[in-house]
Amino acid sequence: MLRVAARRLLSPSSSSSLRPMASSRNIINGADSSSSSNDDFRSNGFYGSGYLGPQFQLPCRGFSSESLTPRNEESLVPGVPATVAAVKNPTSKIVYDEYNHERYPPGDPSKRAFAYFVLTGGRFVYASLIRLLILKFVLSMSASKDVLAMASLEVDLSSIEPGSTVTVKWRGKPVFIRRRTEEDIKLANSVDLGSLRDPQQDAERVKNPEWLVVVGVCTHLGCIPLPNAGDFGGWFCPCHGSHYDISGRIRKGPAPYNLEVPSYSFLDENKMLIG
Repeated sequence: MLRVAARRLLSPSSSSSLRPMASSRNIINGADSSSSSNDDFRSNGFYGSGYLGPQFQLPCRGFSSESLTPRNEESLVPGVPATVAAVKNPTSKIVYDEYNHERYPPGDPSKRAFAYFVLTGGRFVYASLIRLLILKFVLSMSASKDVLAMASLEVDLSSIEPGSTVTVKWRGKPVFIRRRTEEDIKLANSVDLGSLRDPQQDAERVKNPEWLVVVGVCTHLGCIPLPNAGDFGGWFCPCHGSHYDISGRIRKGPAPYNLEVPSYSFLDENKMLIG
């Protein structure tokens, strides 16, 4: 609407009626007209009508105002918008508008305590969250209660007769417990170590010569050997024909190693703890 009104005022048809107004004052050039033109303007009756006085006639500049669009003589580069001129010609002379807010200088002592309190509290919260995540991760890697219950096994040895073998389950695997006689002990110690595939003395495999404890899994392909069988009176694996002696050492067949000896200890004379 403002543009339409401006066009009508500046049209040639209205130039004759607006000639006194235009000659009254030139806002752009900043020069005043003669007093005779002002008298002509008053005689034509413009002051009594709805027209503005000559001192209020501003150049039509669209919807912008002088406060938003600076004059050409005040701008850094004539004919260039203020934002473009500011980007192309940076300056350190910046004037902040403090009409709606109050600016505090950097390092205001009255604000340091609050800033330190906020920063310290935030860091404490972050550290607590990181600690919680680390604890959750470590606890997730630990064994559960059912696994810990199977970690050790207590065995009563009082019911095992000399020369017999008992099989117990430990950690999902069979464990052979053999109560050896004096002849079994002498036979195990009389073997030449040079003839063994996996050389190992009998004293290295037992804590008490009377008791032999081995894991009942063949070292070839994981089969379960049969006790008191084979060519050497120990264990025999029927899957591929591996023979173990009375000390659980491999003597014949494809198995590469001796039977594994688990960790165990004697709680007393008739009790053993495996694991």
